[in-house]
Amino acid sequence: MTEEERDDIVVLLDEDGKEVEFEYLDTIEMNEEDFVVLLPLDENQEEQEEGGVVILKIEQNEKGEDTFISIDDEKLLTSVFEEFKSRMSEEYDFEE
Repeated sequence: MTEEERDDIVVLLDEDGKEVEFEYLDTIEMNEEDFVVLLPLDENQEEQEEGGVVILKIEQNEKGEDTFISIDDEKLLTSVFEEFKSRMSEEYDFEE
């Protein structure tokens, strides 16, 4: 089987320096800041059945490149996720 090139795959490094692949789902603008919503992919490049999305803040580094920053503010994470759910309610079936 040949592997298709996908332009919606984002590769990030975890705390141990290991590459982790995510599927890009959306970019949310809120409070004049941008956030990216990613879905972790498993070892076989398939979407995970269980689990949730990862939401990271987008900032530009000194070279003008996008970097993704973890968000510690639970209220902000919830707000971004609620916006994502409302935008994607027809495409995804969200569990409460």
